[in-house]
Amino acid sequence: MLYQIKVKPGSSQEKVIQNDDGTLIVYLRAKPHDGEANTALIKILAKYFDVPKTTITIKSGAKGRLKTVEF
Repeated sequence: MLYQIKVKPGSSQEKVIQNDDGTLIVYLRAKPHDGEANTALIKILAKYFDVPKTTITIKSGAKGRLKTVEF
């Protein structure tokens, strides 16, 4: 399943908000430095959807705030 995600790194709290159109907004404490935000994103999504971290793949947008994630 593919999800469109907008990431907001450097936030004061970590949370996931699902919009009516199915897109997700994910607030991360991690900074976008050396892939820390991507690692935190995978961890938060795994917890949110209750799936193993190894099943989540960032298909596009690894260096941007708009990402397509598959799991």
